[in-house]
Amino acid sequence: MKTVAAVVGSVRPGSVNQQLARAVARLAEGRLAFRFIRIDDLPMYDDELWRDPPASVLRMKAEVEAADAVLFVTPEYNRSVPPLLKNAIDWGSRPYGESSWAGKPTAVIGASPGAIGTAAAQQHLKAVVAVVGGVLMGQPEVYFSAKPGLIDDSDSVTDGQTRAFLQGFVDAFAGFIGRTG
Repeated sequence: MKTVAAVVGSVRPGSVNQQLARAVARLAEGRLAFRFIRIDDLPMYDDELWRDPPASVLRMKAEVEAADAVLFVTPEYNRSVPPLLKNAIDWGSRPYGESSWAGKPTAVIGASPGAIGTAAAQQHLKAVVAVVGGVLMGQPEVYFSAKPGLIDDSDSVTDGQTRAFLQGFVDAFAGFIGRTG
């Protein structure tokens, strides 16, 4: 079974992006094994820290490198990617020539209570993924408009149409990983 490093740009309990990531992982059970990567313990990127790299950075890089693919799940902050997520991407892309993201089949999704469901942030993130060497899945796109009760406390999608849509994403991502990984 292929493993997916799930990198979620919000660590807040109750985050709709955490909830979406867990629901997607649940829909993928039996096909893809999701490993949620901790990023909230990374210091702000500083090239000088490579002299004695922080253990949290080395751990994150090793976890990403051990995975077959990457799923970024991003909130949208001021029409862009949250600093927490960008910081993790920057650490993973260094030292120069040793990007942990390079060659990884990668997908980008996100959730927001708003109608456009992180579309602007995802466009920024997709540009960054290309620069750090991720192999980006272009379709289907998931701009998830989170509504209360759409995903329940056990991470199950309660609406059949929404579940079918997200299952289609999971199926496409699994196929993409199989073709490009």
